[in-house]
Amino acid sequence: MRFSGTWLALGLGIGLAGCTVGPDFVPPANQAPSRWWGQDGRQGVSSPAGITYGAAVDARWWMGLGDPVLSALVERLAAENLDLMQATERVQQGRAQRKVVASEGLPHIEAHDSYERMRSSPTGPSSLFEKVPGAPREYDDWRDSLGASWELDLFGRVRRAVEAETANTEALDEARHGIALMAVADLVQNYIQLRGVQRLLAITGDNLANARKNVGLVRDRFANGVSTTLDIANAEAQRATIQASLPQLRTEEAQLVNAIGLLLGQPPRALEDELSRSLPQPVVPPAIPVGLPADLARRRPDVREAEARLHAATAQTGFAVASFYPDVRLMGNAGTESLQFGRTFDLHSAFFSVGPSIDLPIFEGGRLRGTLRLRESQQRQAAISYRETVLRAWNEVDNALTAFEQARRRRDDVAEAVKQNTRALTAARQRYVEGTVDFLNVIAAENAVLESSRSLAETDTRIAVAFVAIYRSLGGGWETIAP
Repeated sequence: MRFSGTWLALGLGIGLAGCTVGPDFVPPANQAPSRWWGQDGRQGVSSPAGITYGAAVDARWWMGLGDPVLSALVERLAAENLDLMQATERVQQGRAQRKVVASEGLPHIEAHDSYERMRSSPTGPSSLFEKVPGAPREYDDWRDSLGASWELDLFGRVRRAVEAETANTEALDEARHGIALMAVADLVQNYIQLRGVQRLLAITGDNLANARKNVGLVRDRFANGVSTTLDIANAEAQRATIQASLPQLRTEEAQLVNAIGLLLGQPPRALEDELSRSLPQPVVPPAIPVGLPADLARRRPDVREAEARLHAATAQTGFAVASFYPDVRLMGNAGTESLQFGRTFDLHSAFFSVGPSIDLPIFEGGRLRGTLRLRESQQRQAAISYRETVLRAWNEVDNALTAFEQARRRRDDVAEAVKQNTRALTAARQRYVEGTVDFLNVIAAENAVLESSRSLAETDTRIAVAFVAIYRSLGGGWETIAP
């Protein structure tokens, strides 16, 4: 229903200007614990090998691993990661969309220039009216005008739409931060696992060299008549078993190199020369700052994104409420019109119109109420999603801290096992040379050394991966990659 030229209604509407209907967004509160689960009053989770404590989370935590090659790879992420590039474009699209929506609340001015050659029909409706004597049936119509309109947004419909798009853009930006966090965590984890596999390759190579020496030793003793073909077969089987594990390790090495390359937007094997040289496995620092639980929601990108989504859903509910109220516009049009081009710009050829326009929804077939119920349900769903995201974040931190602590506790026992198994192997070889034990004792001791050495390497990798998981769950590191 439209009322034009209703100045009284316009004055009443202007008096209501600035009124924004619908719910206002209130950031949700989190009942965060005072310290992480498992921490004692000293604000730390301690283990025989280190401690986590409640200081501020390090935004460049990978530097604590002391590996310059790793640090250089991470620095390349911001410029080379393809997922991050796509996320940046999505943020740009969100900002552009916000400008489109915001333009609805600004004055619109349009220029119109037209020319028409017209002829009235002698048998058409115009024949019912008496023509001016001498007026031609064919004539030209020259028209130049400026049209203006301005939605006053008295009840905040446009403001709610802009608020929703602003929140959506913030959510896209937080999603970009989340991608940066995942990218840096994946790169560091893949690099750690790569060095772990290369360490396993070195351990297996050393054990293979020892197995080959054992084959030579057994054959020499067989030639001297103090060994048997069974000992030779056992020695050869031991060498073949160790050697058979190398292809799988080399496959894992190639896959991890490619995974790092993919994160940096590189084709397969592009980083092979750079990463194939085996370097020591990064060592996790003895003390790790993990912040406080209350800071988690302000730091983790997925929690911040969920909050922005809730904000957008709340604003959309406000938009649906505002749709029930009148839409008031100021309309204006001015220009010149003439049947002769030469007189188009004469002052007496001018025309204008100005006045308000009010649109008031009366019957929409349930569309407005249905839309409002939909938006309210989406708002409630966004609130539930936020709660779930926070709860999942706390769980991930707790799981990462537990895995880190238990892996560090396990390492001391595994290191002791390596030490004792190495002593046992030395004794078994000596006894075999002396002839007091058979070669099966040597093989058993070698297997024990190999397994415990692999277990130690895998435990060190597990500790470092848990270190990455801690910072992934804490949301630390994206600031330096995607500020």
